[in-house]
Parts: sequence; structure tokens; C-alpha cells
Amino acid sequence: MPFARAIDAEIHYEDSGGEGPVLLLGHEFLMDRTMFASQQAALTPEFRLVTWDARGHGDTRDEGLPFTYWTCARDALSVLDQLGVERAVLGGISQGGFIALRTALLAPERVSALVLVSAEAHEPTATELDNARRFLDKWQDDASRPALADHLAHSLIGEDKWYRSVWVRHWLDRDPHGTEIAAGALLSRDSVLDRLAEITCPTLVIHPTRSGVPRSHARTLADRIPTARYLELDGGHRTVNMTHPAAVNSAIQDFLRDHITPRPLSSPRVRTGEVPIPRKTPH
Repeated sequence: MPFARAIDAEIHYEDSGGEGPVLLLGHEFLMDRTMFASQQAALTPEFRLVTWDARGHGDTRDEGLPFTYWTCARDALSVLDQLGVERAVLGGISQGGFIALRTALLAPERVSALVLVSAEAHEPTATELDNARRFLDKWQDDASRPALADHLAHSLIGEDKWYRSVWVRHWLDRDPHGTEIAAGALLSRDSVLDRLAEITCPTLVIHPTRSGVPRSHARTLADRIPTARYLELDGGHRTVNMTHPAAVNSAIQDFLRDHITPRPLSSPRVRTGEVPIPRKTPH
């Protein structure tokens, strides 16, 4: 398995290869790179898709110490360094979007465009913090964890029973302590609202209306980035890239063709219903 070496971690990634523009995608909290199976099927080989596991997730090896999303932003750059890639499109789902934003602020010269799904630039609200603390307290109880995992799956994924069952099994196999550490990064994230005007690269903001991210937060994210394009996906949950892949893939493909590479004359657009959902089990 390929790894990029950070100061205190080995960051696992998968690389589709190819000569197309590089799209580096980061996953949602408690998930891993396998959540992008549909994007890999639809967007390659036109684009070189690189997916990676954040600290505390997937096959990345770290020391189990607290970290921040700024640390993860440097990890993303380590992956690009390992691949010898100077500039790439960065994107992600929720947590992955939080990291991509910070990477663009940390090293704007390395980021050619951003794709942000179910993301925001705000710090956690007081309600989010209170709910998370109660959730994490119960998560430590072996008897309560299965019901909590099912509730979490419904919130993040929606009605897709196959994906829900796969990720519930995955979460129940995780070390509860590791979940606590990973949650620390999510809940201690800082606001970057005042720095959004620094981002000048083309940006696509996709807001699923049932993602749990307030619409006002998503609109603010798009409005404060000077070059942002905003798209709402009605009825989509947080992980809309898995459950509604055709709509997400089409939006990403059109955006990248408009801003990163000319649209090939012989390459058709991805339309709803044309791309099957690859059922790839998470690691």
C-alpha cells in the first residue's frame, strides 16, 4: 500500500494514475477513501483521482495523538509531495472539505481549484458541541454503540440501507478511543470565515439540503470566496457523493472541464442514472 510520510504519521492514499489533472479528495469524518468509489469510476481516466485517509481513519498510520485540520492540511500536501505533484484540485466531503479549505489557505500556490461538498467555514455551534459530547459519552458504552451507529448512518447517508449497513459494521469495529481522538479535530475546528476572501482559485460549493450543514453557512462559504460556484442538491444527505453519484459526478466534471481542462468533444456528460454505484466495502 502506498504511504506519504508526514512528521509523525504515514498517510495512506490511492492513486488512479493517468495523465489528467490531479483531483485529491478527502473523506467525511469516520469514513475513509473508499467512499469515493463512484467518483473513481466516473471521473477517471479523464482526471487523475487521488483519495487519502486522514489521521484516525482508514489505513493511515499515526500515533493516536490529538490533531487539528491544519495538521491534516499539511498531510494533504505530503501526499502531493510524495506524488511529485506541484498543483492539484483539492476537494472533499464535510471533514474533507474542512481540510481542503485549510490547505488552500496554507499553500494557495499548490491548489488550482476547490470542490467542497457538505462543507462550511464556521466553527462548531454550541448545539453541535453539546450534542457531540453526549454522543461521544454514549459511544463509550458497548451496549449503546450499535443504536448510535445506526442513528449516525441514517443522518450521514439517509435511506440507502446497503451503505448504512456497511458503514455501521465498520464503525462498530473501530476502537472507541480512536473515534474520540478523531472527533477532537472536528469539534475543535476554528472558523476560517474571515480568511475566505484570500481564496482566489475556482471553487465549487455543493450543498445537499439534508446534510446537516445550515444553508446559510453553505451560502456564506460560497459568497465569501470570490470565484465560487454554488449548487444545491435537494434531498441529499451529507454523503451525497455515494447516494446520488451521478448528480455529484456531473457537477464536478463540468466544473473541472470549465476551469481546469477544455471539455473533450468526444466525451459525453455524465447524466443522472448513467453511472452505477460501485459497492466498495470500506477499510
